[in-house]
Amino acid sequence: MLRKYCVILVVLLQICLSYSFYVKTKRVCVIGAGIAGLASARYLKENGINFTVLEATQYIGGTWRYDPRTGTDEYGQPLHTSMYKHLRTNLPKPTMELKDFPLPEHLPSFPSWRDYYLYLQAFAKHFDILKYIKFLHNVIQVRRVGDVWKVKHEYLLTNETFEEDYDYVIVGNGHFSKPNMPNIPGEELFKGKIIHSHDYREPEPYRNRRVLVVGAGPSGMDIGLDVADVARRLVHSHHSRINFTTPFPPQYIKKPDIQEFNETGVIFKDGSYEEIDDVIYCTGFHYYVPFVDESSGLTVQPKSVVPLYRYMVNINQPTMIMMGLVVRACLVVALDAQARYATALIAGNFTLPPRDDMMLEWQRRMDSIRSKGLPDSYIHILAEKEDQYYAEISEESGTERVPPVMFKIRALDTEAKLENLYTYRNYEYTVIDDHTFTRKLEDPAVRRSLNP
Repeated sequence: MLRKYCVILVVLLQICLSYSFYVKTKRVCVIGAGIAGLASARYLKENGINFTVLEATQYIGGTWRYDPRTGTDEYGQPLHTSMYKHLRTNLPKPTMELKDFPLPEHLPSFPSWRDYYLYLQAFAKHFDILKYIKFLHNVIQVRRVGDVWKVKHEYLLTNETFEEDYDYVIVGNGHFSKPNMPNIPGEELFKGKIIHSHDYREPEPYRNRRVLVVGAGPSGMDIGLDVADVARRLVHSHHSRINFTTPFPPQYIKKPDIQEFNETGVIFKDGSYEEIDDVIYCTGFHYYVPFVDESSGLTVQPKSVVPLYRYMVNINQPTMIMMGLVVRACLVVALDAQARYATALIAGNFTLPPRDDMMLEWQRRMDSIRSKGLPDSYIHILAEKEDQYYAEISEESGTERVPPVMFKIRALDTEAKLENLYTYRNYEYTVIDDHTFTRKLEDPAVRRSLNP
């Protein structure tokens, strides 16, 4: 009997060793070294999984690295960053932290881009990630051949091209770099300058000028107020139904959507006219993954990437994970949770449902959106479902759950934004436990330190 048990133990040990070897020899390609790529690299490393991060620039941090230039970089590549000089995070510190790596206590509740970029650099150093990143490697194509992903990338220093096989691909190249440019009649007649918020860097060029800002999303409101400080007249065109109660300055003028441009200004849909010197389109971005070809089974549109299970797993090829394609959420927290889920999937800690079941779950969500007359882009919105999402992916994958307090903080912060866009960053949020937090007005001395 003892001999029988020994034989069983030996067999089990061999199975475990074989499984461990298999997990460690899986090859994973992570595309991008922004927040999604850094979080993925951290968990893949901790789980002993073989991975490489391909980053097209010389830097980590993605859009969080400020660059005064616009257009292309020294290698002829489009500049991916949309960071501007005076930007501060639009969510408070607890919701901007990667797991188990808090932002420094001395920082204000809503840090500047500079401080947050330093935080990401510290994260990469702390978790010893940099050695896994191939910088200046621009991904050209990702295609499915047989049971592997063939990833073609160019080393920009030498223009050499490489193609390597991977078992999994984590796409984390971000979605704040491909501008959505509206096509408005008469644009070609307008003699002023038109840019997208992607190319906005600082307000000084707009001093004493008549500036039109289009769009009332986060960047539209933030850039609009940034420019209003120096502009002679700030005309803000948008169709948002949000009732902003912010006490805007006297040079701020609200207008409806644009009907058409002429040489010197804009006619709006209410028939009114404004002479304009400069235009800033704050009209959002397109999802942009030009390297992912049709063999992936994904349908990529400017405003949607489908079909995705759990907002990230490519249903048709579930060894591809699309990171960060969620809207109205604590994006950093969501990316960290998705990275844990992806790593658990790759490590074999859980098994995805059958393809038909995943497709059914996705189709139900899409049918619900369409039945309400909403555009397909709503398939990426979490909003009030954010905390439920964290609960579901945690339960399925066996990974640690994002505490419900994160969603609660975001909800109260949203209310503060609606009350006053000038003052919502004056609040300091402190997490007490997984469900509760406190909010108080931040020490004015801390706020003054941002603008010495």
